[in-house]
Amino acid sequence: MATLDDVRRITLSLPGTTADDGFAVLNKGKYKGFAWLWNERIDPKKPRIPNPEVLAVRTANLDEKEYLLAADPDIFFTEPHYNGFPAVLVRLANIDVSELEELLIDAWRTRAPAALVQGYDAEIDDE
Repeated sequence: MATLDDVRRITLSLPGTTADDGFAVLNKGKYKGFAWLWNERIDPKKPRIPNPEVLAVRTANLDEKEYLLAADPDIFFTEPHYNGFPAVLVRLANIDVSELEELLIDAWRTRAPAALVQGYDAEIDDE
């Protein structure tokens, strides 16, 4: 079971990452989000509210999104708001920390500049 503390620890360990309204990495002068709390619509006539039990995580593309959704529906799901958008919703209570870490690193890679990813990979290879 993963927690928001795990999400924060993992994401902020990645180079160039910031936490504000979610987790983002600086790329060409702009912050590009790769993970954020899911804003759930509880009441159709009221604004969405953040659900701390579910994280939205960017995927590389729609094929990867579909793969994750099919691989484990207990962990990954989506909603109409995310149709056609490369992100999955993740039930934190159902994912283990190591799988979450892999997912967040992959999401970070989709948004980080190539030089930052290469530096990170070189650092990992040296360990």
